[in-house]
Amino acid sequence: MFRKFTQEENVSSSTLLKSSAQKAVRKQILEQYPMIEPFMEDIIPKASAINIAKCHNQINFVVADEQPHFFTIHDGPYFPILRLLHKYPHMLPKMQVDRGAVKFVMSGAHIMCPGLTSAGGKLDMSVKKGDVVAITVEGKEHALGLGIAAMSSEDIAKLNSGIAIENIHYLDDGLWKLPSLH
Repeated sequence: MFRKFTQEENVSSSTLLKSSAQKAVRKQILEQYPMIEPFMEDIIPKASAINIAKCHNQINFVVADEQPHFFTIHDGPYFPILRLLHKYPHMLPKMQVDRGAVKFVMSGAHIMCPGLTSAGGKLDMSVKKGDVVAITVEGKEHALGLGIAAMSSEDIAKLNSGIAIENIHYLDDGLWKLPSLH
């Protein structure tokens, strides 16, 4: 999705939100990620202005202090930018792939069930279909991507076939390389 993302080619406009809209965005993010409530003032301070950067393909970024923190696709859920996930790794459930899946994840491929159920994989059994999850790899501290669970953890373990997680954003994609948004 963000393989060749660049600000110049993809961001079409940026709009400063009114204070009521800023409160609504913060509220929605806290509802979706309640574990970041103690850190919300650090992530998106109330004193900072929030901009929405609109991009092609109905992708919108929540930008505070010129730094993108979250994005939405087609008015769907908020996804944290991977850099934010590295600072607050507890905000998402973790699904661990084996080392053999790393090159595929880093090229934007979806995560297959066998990559999660093999010896190096690990499932968070609380994950339901449609949940936003961090994609981690055995032996590493930080997530290498994030995605949407295409099936529940129980179904992944039971079926062990097919796409388990749709890869949305990963290390070294265009969004990862993006320094800031104006």
